[in-house]
Amino acid sequence: MHTPHAHRRLALIDLGTNTFHLLIVEMPTAHGEKPLVLLRTKAGVRLGEGGISQGIIAPEPYARALHTLAGFKEEIELHEVTETRATATSAMRVTSNGPDLVRDIYEQTGIQVDVIAGSREAELICAGIRQAVPLGNEPHLLMDIGGGSVEFIIADEASIFWKHSFEIGAQRLLDQFFPNPEGIMPAAAVAAEQEYLGTVLAPLIAAIDYYKPVSLVGASGSFDSLADMQFGEIRAEANLPPSTELPLESFQTSYRHLLSSNHEQRMALPGILPMRADMLVVAAILIDYVLGISGITRIRTSAYALKEGLLAEMLAA
Repeated sequence: MHTPHAHRRLALIDLGTNTFHLLIVEMPTAHGEKPLVLLRTKAGVRLGEGGISQGIIAPEPYARALHTLAGFKEEIELHEVTETRATATSAMRVTSNGPDLVRDIYEQTGIQVDVIAGSREAELICAGIRQAVPLGNEPHLLMDIGGGSVEFIIADEASIFWKHSFEIGAQRLLDQFFPNPEGIMPAAAVAAEQEYLGTVLAPLIAAIDYYKPVSLVGASGSFDSLADMQFGEIRAEANLPPSTELPLESFQTSYRHLLSSNHEQRMALPGILPMRADMLVVAAILIDYVLGISGITRIRTSAYALKEGLLAEMLAA
């Protein structure tokens, strides 16, 4: 006879605009122990493709989302999970048919998705990054480039000094400045994106000027991809260290490669996931812009973000 696990097993799902993440852990029985990671996986869904700039989730990404969640549901059942927490961000927050997708996911999988606000997203990202990177008592600039939104947080180990979620994610920037990414991104489009960032990121510029963060910590796929480019290989999700140092020269080299390559050449760059080959161009312009306005020279990546933040919160409760 099959006996259920005495332990509490938790599934954490982060439904991002580019990528859906699933983390399954066994919760510790004693206080202070770390949870045991049973599964860490992700799927490139690109929920924002072909629609987010018009305020809808297009039919193909909508179908991909349901298909991915059906796969996650199988893993959840396989691992005999006792509790599932699913959060959705920008794409479902701002699209007219986001609520329909939330309903369809629930009807087809039984998974209840919680659509969270940008400020809550920023808090959870900060909590996740703190599990990966020791921030100490100096302020750092934390950044998460999603497909729909970008979160910036200025924080140290103990306090969040400032946070803001901007709806300028990589899919939106791609739609706006690089709609035909087959070729090399035109210099005029690079300049146009930089000018746009100068306007839209005015609150960030003021916050950086005030708090003077000492380093940049980047969570999410774009930063992982830049680190992978540095190593010349795509590292598996399960093998990612919590944090990777990304030397400024390494970023600048990758940035030059991205700007001088067409789509096929970008796809062939070692360490780049095909799904990110175009988005990484507009994301790198954004990172370069932030480095320029802040004067920051130290960049680290965090393999932990929203779902690890949610887990940290639940462990502390």
